[in-house]
Amino acid sequence: MTTLTQDYQITWEKLPDDYKLPDDPGDNINQPALAAALTESLQLAGKISVNALTPTNYGICATLNGRMVIKAPDWAYIPNIRVERQEVKRSYTPQLQGEMPVIVMEFISDTQETEYSIKATYPPGKWFFYERILKVPNYIIFEPDSASFEMYRLQSTEQYILQEPNENQRYWIAEMNLYLGVWQGTRENHAGKWLRWWDEQGNLLLWGSELAEQERQRAERLVAQLRAAGIEPEV
Repeated sequence: MTTLTQDYQITWEKLPDDYKLPDDPGDNINQPALAAALTESLQLAGKISVNALTPTNYGICATLNGRMVIKAPDWAYIPNIRVERQEVKRSYTPQLQGEMPVIVMEFISDTQETEYSIKATYPPGKWFFYERILKVPNYIIFEPDSASFEMYRLQSTEQYILQEPNENQRYWIAEMNLYLGVWQGTRENHAGKWLRWWDEQGNLLLWGSELAEQERQRAERLVAQLRAAGIEPEV
């Protein structure tokens, strides 16, 4: 499949098996934890289909005028792939191997502001790639230390427009039927700002540790109720 944008002819080709991928370390020690937290709550709430991908720092490919471009967002959600997972273990090519991402996220940690790069010449910047090449509907830029959160939504003009949160300071992700926002608290002994999901009714999608704590509290209430009724529960 071929499309045209700017001065590029875009084709969707499989990454060659011998293509050397960049092996750069993560920009921020908290990036893997942020990404894992986003995926975990979706999985536990049954919000990820068996054919979906939630890649972390993982190459998404397009070929521009015969030259491969690979960008690796810190987190992304791809609703459906059409190939075996073995085929996308190194990288993912939209259109060829499945659907486009419906959301990409970048967790800011450097001073180069590459997340905002609209550089159109080869190799294009991240912003240009997500907006004009992949046409991802939702682009999130998050700075964990300051909790700065920006959500950009692709408009009919095929340009990203900064969105405003609702009264609860959350942002609606229509393609996922979920809200996304910033939550402050502790996970795995790390206190900080986290990105969290809420459903349409405003219920927080919980992590495994929170579900376990919820179950523990439920069991304690049941024990207390039995004892109040003069029944000593077996433990």
